[in-house]
Amino acid sequence: MDRRLFGTDGVRGPVGSLLTDDLAYALGRAAITHAGGAGSRLLVIRDTRESGPMLELALAEGAAAAGAVVQLGGVLPTPAAPLLIRAGEYDLAAVISASHNPFEDNGIKLFGAGGYKLSDADEEAIEALLPAAPDRSAGGTPGTVAARAGLGDRYVAALLQRYSGLSLSGRRIALDCANGATYEVAAAVFSALGADVTTIAVSPDGRNINAECGSTHPGLLIETVRGGGFDAGFAFDGDGDRLLAVGADGTVVDGDEVLALTACALHEQGTLTGDGIAVTVMSNYGLHRAMEAAGITVAVTAVGDRHVLAELRQRGWRLGGEQSGHIIDMAFVPSGDGIASALLLLEALDGGVLGVERGMERLPQVLVNVPVVDRDAVLGDAVITDAVQDVTEQLTGRGRVLVRPSGTEQLLRVMVEAPSDEEADALCAELAQLIQARHGV
Repeated sequence: MDRRLFGTDGVRGPVGSLLTDDLAYALGRAAITHAGGAGSRLLVIRDTRESGPMLELALAEGAAAAGAVVQLGGVLPTPAAPLLIRAGEYDLAAVISASHNPFEDNGIKLFGAGGYKLSDADEEAIEALLPAAPDRSAGGTPGTVAARAGLGDRYVAALLQRYSGLSLSGRRIALDCANGATYEVAAAVFSALGADVTTIAVSPDGRNINAECGSTHPGLLIETVRGGGFDAGFAFDGDGDRLLAVGADGTVVDGDEVLALTACALHEQGTLTGDGIAVTVMSNYGLHRAMEAAGITVAVTAVGDRHVLAELRQRGWRLGGEQSGHIIDMAFVPSGDGIASALLLLEALDGGVLGVERGMERLPQVLVNVPVVDRDAVLGDAVITDAVQDVTEQLTGRGRVLVRPSGTEQLLRVMVEAPSDEEADALCAELAQLIQARHGV
């Protein structure tokens, strides 16, 4: 069947229109029915959005109506869910969050056996159960719902155990928690490792999550680090599964460079399983050149951390991620984890200065979104295909071009990377104007 609700990262959208308490109830009931019904153990956690408690209770009610034993863990970063599943107490976890989206949105993503996000087939099966899901007045064998305290402490303890050999004594670290799920646990971890920690965006009010802060809005962190004498700064997104780093001089270090630095360090230590990393098509060409020079294989996937994770599992590799800051270290948890990624980076630097130690030489990148009438028609247009091929040949060995459809909108995304800003701008504009002329709205 076609997936109407589940996207690349669960069900996500505006609360009150796409995502309602009735839908959360139905998803909870359908997920538990698909998982085996009565006795299934479900953990529910969330970020700090004002809609979170409503959706949390509705989903828990639906799951309990299908016989689940439901525990509410409260506000926790997304990666806590797979960690706790792997600890053996839960069969399934639901995370209520819309990640880096504004507070008006929310979402529900599900993790199953082994702590992995549910497969496309599982999500399709759950969606297929929704039309037949009984309403709240229907009978059944109810399960239970109870609050579970102390799970944040367990998540912190897992991080401290993994990074017990990392000392941050004498290091001044700034943390931007996006007024989201990391607002308490992040400082606890870095402080326990000896860092002198300053936090910003740690006063969630339900509506200020990701608002001009966090990994998608690094200006506040850059200003804080540059003017405060910090050794480094780290910004997380609303649910804590992605990271953006800032060096002492205010230099931004994105997911590509985090991957470059950590992959090279692990490779030198002999702990980079498979001597390869998995990245998406959006990763900068400079990362590919740096990995080639280091003797590290690069596997390329479609956009989305679920595709990176699938590639890592298939190859038995350890490390992968996205330019946006989703970094997956399979040696810790099969999910992006912003806090763990920051610690992995500091471990890789081994006392070096973030922003001075560079893992790659980034090529200028230009990205233009072109609204079109029909995405598929553009991709089937031989004139467009020939033009893309021509630009590709011009950039062979020096850069690259990528033209791909948006997964949710009638847009074509045109990206060009070249040795200079001028060349990247010119080539990207050339392709974007051609697409606009032939297929633009």
